[in-house]
Amino acid sequence: MTTRYAIRRFTVADAAIRAAIVGLVLGTAYIHSTLGGLLFTLNAAGYLVAALAIIAPIALASRFRWFIRIALAGYALTAIVAWAIMGPYYSTAYVAKGIEVALIALLIIDFVRFDGNPFAKVRAEIAGAIGIVQARRATAPSAA
Repeated sequence: MTTRYAIRRFTVADAAIRAAIVGLVLGTAYIHSTLGGLLFTLNAAGYLVAALAIIAPIALASRFRWFIRIALAGYALTAIVAWAIMGPYYSTAYVAKGIEVALIALLIIDFVRFDGNPFAKVRAEIAGAIGIVQARRATAPSAA
């Protein structure tokens, strides 16, 4: 059985980037957890789950790591935009937003190193899912 996914050797640089991503995620999660309130607590919890997902040695997490990277970058971008709209604008918030910008940059670097072009990857995954659905429809018994 062949697979369409190439196995890539995990280098020291890859480990350093992944460790930096987890460190940044944990840093912004800590900042949000100290702010109090349900919204900040849920934001911190979301970051903690993302940190676990980015390093989980589970086959399913490894297979969909590309999606986890995109989701985490979107999560950080959403936090930045929400802060820009609602505030509050104090020094710790600027530190958290700086961490999130750096996080997004590292996620892009990690994505490109492992999966190449993000748009091509998403397009290929959607095409694969459509192919699976069409194959199942073609082999399904008709309900006549």
